[in-house]
Amino acid sequence: MTPPGPPGSPDPYGVHPAWLPDEAFRPIGSRRTLLRGGGPLAGTVHEEVARACARYGGSVRRQAAGPDDGAATGGDDRAETGGPYDLMLALTAAGPLPAVAEAVLAGFRRASAADDGPAVEGRSIEDAGIGEEGYVVARRDGVTVVLADSAAGLLYGLFHVVRLGEEAFGAERPAERHRPAARLRMLDHWDNVAVHPVMGQVERGYAGGSIFWRDGALRDDLTRVAAYGRLLAACGVNAVAVNNVNVHAAETRLLTDRLGDVAAIADRLRPYGVRVHLSVNFAAPLALGGTATADPLDEDVRAWWAAVTTRVYEAIPDFGGYVVKADSEGQPGPYAYGRDHADGANLLAGALAPFGGVVHWRAFVYNHRQDWRDRSTDRARAAYDHFAPLDGRFRDNVILQVKHGPIDFQVREPVSPVIAAMPRTRVALELQVTQEYTGQQRHVCYLAPMWSEVLGFRPWGPAGPGVADIVAGDVAGGGLVGVSNAGDDPYWTGHPLAQANLYAFGRLAWAPSSDPAAILDEWIGLTFPPSAGRDQGRLREALHEIMDDSCGTYERYTAPLGVGFMVRPGRHYGPDVDGYEYTPWGTYHFADRDGVGVDRTRATGTGFTGQYPPPWSEVYESLTRCPDELLLFFHHVPYGHVLHDGSTVIQHIYDTHFAGVEEVERARLRWAELAGLMPASLHARVRELFAEQLRCAEEWRDQVNAYFLRKSGVPDAQGRRIP
Repeated sequence: MTPPGPPGSPDPYGVHPAWLPDEAFRPIGSRRTLLRGGGPLAGTVHEEVARACARYGGSVRRQAAGPDDGAATGGDDRAETGGPYDLMLALTAAGPLPAVAEAVLAGFRRASAADDGPAVEGRSIEDAGIGEEGYVVARRDGVTVVLADSAAGLLYGLFHVVRLGEEAFGAERPAERHRPAARLRMLDHWDNVAVHPVMGQVERGYAGGSIFWRDGALRDDLTRVAAYGRLLAACGVNAVAVNNVNVHAAETRLLTDRLGDVAAIADRLRPYGVRVHLSVNFAAPLALGGTATADPLDEDVRAWWAAVTTRVYEAIPDFGGYVVKADSEGQPGPYAYGRDHADGANLLAGALAPFGGVVHWRAFVYNHRQDWRDRSTDRARAAYDHFAPLDGRFRDNVILQVKHGPIDFQVREPVSPVIAAMPRTRVALELQVTQEYTGQQRHVCYLAPMWSEVLGFRPWGPAGPGVADIVAGDVAGGGLVGVSNAGDDPYWTGHPLAQANLYAFGRLAWAPSSDPAAILDEWIGLTFPPSAGRDQGRLREALHEIMDDSCGTYERYTAPLGVGFMVRPGRHYGPDVDGYEYTPWGTYHFADRDGVGVDRTRATGTGFTGQYPPPWSEVYESLTRCPDELLLFFHHVPYGHVLHDGSTVIQHIYDTHFAGVEEVERARLRWAELAGLMPASLHARVRELFAEQLRCAEEWRDQVNAYFLRKSGVPDAQGRRIP
């Protein structure tokens, strides 16, 4: 059974409904709906609408195909269809369609052929079709119409109507086409089958245990897995890797004798259009005793992977593919055999190709045993140095999965230069939804503004394509991958407000140009729908005040000016300014009595700036042109160095750390004012977490300010107390 949830939860399993509470379905459930289309996903659409109608008094009729099953043949929509209808959801191939739907489709096709075609979310119009996973929504003649070429599109269209709420049934609405910018919108779960002695059931998990695994086995009850798939479909995610990229002994066997566990998970996610992927051990044929080597060029190894992959697809016909972390942080890889990453990735790609599968090969490869005294070795350079020379050598179904920054999911670092360095390789952008370095879901830190900034970054300058265009803009893009922040906590993400990050990842993967504030507003409206006694306007205003710039607040009270880390080793929670300074992991700030920062210039440093194309290679190289927020990432400067806003580096450190704590206190007090506008248990959980965030922010402020006061000897110009 699903773990019990907070008192008073409306869900029978005690699990918070997140952005799909019953109330969000009232506008649909209180109306008359016609569904035209067959197949399992159309069945899911019918179940969703029928459940809402049973609760709110509406009705739904499903017609699987054409006139043989009594479907309308055009003309009056009140005739054979039993109408009139308020909502029509139809597959374009399930025709002939009711008259209003045919009119919407014809109008859409005419507009698609014209220069001023219908509004489109996602890719630009390439033809008159709606597109795979896409849908058209319109309101005409008093009927809201959703049309799709595929049942997946129909499912996404239904959730679009849920997001619109009553607005979907208001004024006439011209046809709008929506389809995802990225074909692959995936979440990686760093879940362990067997509890790891250090990392536990979920590595970097801050929301309880795994929803898939428990104490070395598949969970007996997969009810929450199905509920999770539903949440993912509602925000646009279509793929999940169900185990940790650090693949241990128990997880290695998921490929073989434990494959049935993976198939069981796939069965629960399939009704929501979510495909399963599996993280695999590169040395699996050797580890499982199938071969005497794991050399990617060995014929026996190739045969082993081909045979195993065939069995995987026999068990899971819609299996998505493999995820691999190789030659990184102790994981085995092709380097052991004198081969490179292209050799390793292409081995698995060859096994997957006959079935249409892909291999996500992670670019997180670096020397984690470097000498901290050697300033020529730079962890930031590693991914580019390993992978850029291999561009053009990867098979078409290899996706190079690149972290958004060159280090490790810091709250502020530059965009990884690898993204621009691989024009002949499919590249996926990897984001960390779980808040390893951004408060671990004990701190409010809405990450969408940071992700949006990354997606909008243009490596070749204003006239060139952006990151979103590279990873998601066409068929060559690898898509977006997020490290999931969900667990078996009653609120899914531990911190109820951290649900917004999971929701925002899906929405940005679908439409990378979306406004983060608008996504947050969408999430607020769904999670806290209008109800008796709730002042939704007041709630929206307060949550925007608390969350819109919460990522900036976190940045202000933690590591300054892009220098990164300064966290406790291993746990990565809370401040430890010198925690990694003298370790082999390569995450340094080089603070001394004269200054702080890492010299990554070509002129005098590690040369990392040269991995970027112009103009950024020159901007980052220049001390005067480098953006202040990244200054200490690229330059070692004196404490008296003057920033563009006129403040010195040392004063900026003091000011921002005091300001960050003050912002947390204001947010905490603002949250306290919202008591009564939501379930008491939810309000209490966030209130408790705000107390912890304030404590931790004060600890960051005091440790960082005291450290730099002692290093620099420069007092705070405002005379504030520094311990």
